[in-house]
Amino acid sequence: MRPSPLFEKTARWFHRANAALLGNLPCTQGCSHCCLGLFSVTILDRQELQRGLRTLPDERRKRIERIAAGQVTALTAAAPQLNTNRFIDRWSEEESEQLSKRFDTWPCPALEQDGSCGLYEFRPLVCRSMGVPHDEGCVSGACAVQTAVPLIRLSSTIHEEENHLAGIEADEIEALRHHEGAEGEELFLPYAFFPDAGAGGVRNTA
Repeated sequence: MRPSPLFEKTARWFHRANAALLGNLPCTQGCSHCCLGLFSVTILDRQELQRGLRTLPDERRKRIERIAAGQVTALTAAAPQLNTNRFIDRWSEEESEQLSKRFDTWPCPALEQDGSCGLYEFRPLVCRSMGVPHDEGCVSGACAVQTAVPLIRLSSTIHEEENHLAGIEADEIEALRHHEGAEGEELFLPYAFFPDAGAGGVRNTA
């Protein structure tokens, strides 16, 4: 099973952007600094992670789901409103940041002990594009490793492609949201490891 076309295109875009930066982008395979902490993903990312989980042997899949379930338990204890609605689209930036700071050392449930990703081929879009400088030529809101990104301006072609991919993502999210009848499109990462994590309970992963 291969990743969806949008996810593959985003990975190829990252490689082209990295090449344009003369290969100096510090985000390389084996670095897992941005795999720590709590962040949001979309229902499109959740769908891709679900596809990836189905490719794993039962033991590996259940291990990932157990870690995610433990994080979900901690999240709902800290923010009880997540018990009834997992979507955070209407949360204020301050609310999200408070929870993110509280759980800023959490490893992604798919992070392996050797620092590799257990679902690399099906990783979220944000993981595929993390670290590429924005138009102003710098990275903001990234990990400490990424402060070493050289201030080289990327070509307009690369930025145009980035915007094109963002437009495709928005369209696919809207179509999926309509198909699922979802109340929102963003949720914290641990919930994305469960197909029913919109407004219901997390299934038993024992």
